Amino acid sequence: MEIYPGIEVKKEVKGGIPVIRGTRIPVNVILEALASGMSPQEVAQEYEITEEDVRAVLAFASERIKEERYFLAA
Repeated sequence: MEIYPGIEVKKEVKGGIPVIRGTRIPVNVILEALASGMSPQEVAQEYEITEEDVRAVLAFASERIKEERYFLAA
């Protein structure tokens, strides 16, 4: 089931965690690679995905973080 353009979840693929559509590559793996300093081009080459896939991961993460709320105890 596509939950965001280019991002899907399937119970039988990685237990239902978000992956790049048509792959078994988890979104968090791509985010961690980018956070470690790899360029989008390097990530795409390393994981044999497209730069569009990398952008889909970033867009998905951005949308998810917009939904986050943190309540701090006073």
